[in-house]
Amino acid sequence: MENDSKEIAKKFEEKVREDLTSFLQYKKALDPHVPECPDVEEKWAMIGRAYLPDASKEFQEYPVVSLGWIMFVGMAMAYYWDTDWVANADRTDYYEALREKNGFDNLDETVVKTVLGYEGEAADKVIELVAECASRVHSLLTHEQVENGTEAAFGCFVAALHQMYLAGMEMELNALGYHMTPLQTK
Repeated sequence: MENDSKEIAKKFEEKVREDLTSFLQYKKALDPHVPECPDVEEKWAMIGRAYLPDASKEFQEYPVVSLGWIMFVGMAMAYYWDTDWVANADRTDYYEALREKNGFDNLDETVVKTVLGYEGEAADKVIELVAECASRVHSLLTHEQVENGTEAAFGCFVAALHQMYLAGMEMELNALGYHMTPLQTK
């Protein structure tokens, strides 16, 4: 049974990844070749463990927030990597530090305005795009044929959070100018 749950979550995670990637490419927030950052990807396990209690608590009443806020964390992590990874690489409190600035409820504005420095219409567009991504992923979760409260459902939820985190990282790397284009050779 455990292996079945893991396989269900793995397939669901791939579905979420494909959906988010194509949607963000359609919205011009990602290039055809998606940027990668193993340093930030490696932090997922630690960040996911810290985020999961808040996400689980909020999911029942605010599923889009629960799914979306981790995307902002991924964006912040990409920013930290780009601006000063030497100072940030060994930290263990990334999520907690972001949450403590203005609380969980304001994590979107903390990242978008305080960390990334977006203002006005630019900030609104980023927040709206994350909300659209979270709504899409919530819809995928809702339509996945798994029973609530099961190991498979929990695995799908964690898989969704993981892909939202990675999508945030990729989107911010793209915004920072990391365009993965082929070199032109003569």
